[in-house]
Amino acid sequence: MSTMSIKSPEFIDALKKSIQLALATKRPWKYTQSVELIVTFKDVDVKKQPEFRFRDAVLLPKGIGKKINVCVVVDDAQVQEAQKAGAAMVISKSELSKIDKKAAKKIAERCDWILVRADLMGLAGRVLGPALGPRGKVPVPLPPNASLSEMVMRYSNTTRLHSKEQPWVGCKIGLETMSLDDLVENALTVLSYIEDKVKRPLLGFAKIYVKTTSSPSIEVA
Repeated sequence: MSTMSIKSPEFIDALKKSIQLALATKRPWKYTQSVELIVTFKDVDVKKQPEFRFRDAVLLPKGIGKKINVCVVVDDAQVQEAQKAGAAMVISKSELSKIDKKAAKKIAERCDWILVRADLMGLAGRVLGPALGPRGKVPVPLPPNASLSEMVMRYSNTTRLHSKEQPWVGCKIGLETMSLDDLVENALTVLSYIEDKVKRPLLGFAKIYVKTTSSPSIEVA
């Protein structure tokens, strides 16, 4: 596979077949299962090569396939705007300063993404950080003058890449109920993002796997 590119028809066909196999070998559980992508790196020292550390957000062209709870932390004057933007939870500056550890845990459990006004990042980190960190979530700063509706919409279709300081990275690329073509397009978007970040062709030194929540990992080959 090292002679291929992730954009080549041969690789795309192999990716499609691997996703099909993962779906075919899943256990028939009652709930809708996620489809996941995993990339393992060979001969990589994550401690010395920071480009292989991942805690990144990637916008999926076909969405994640389910409702994502995007919460926002804003100035008191922006609460109504944030509510109209469709945020699952809106936390004002005055409310943020009153949140205790128990409430912070509930917020961390409910919210998939927490977007925070830039000048409130310090306070949000102190109040929410201890609850978010163990769940692999971090507050995301809102760019100056960003449209809240656009940011909420963007993160409603965004997946989180994570690596836990090991030579691999994984993420969800959708649900089993999505079309095969949509899952393939999402996977290719993530693979292109990873390749751009590490600045080398993935197929020369990495192995790529797909799986569902209950299926074994299927190598794309």
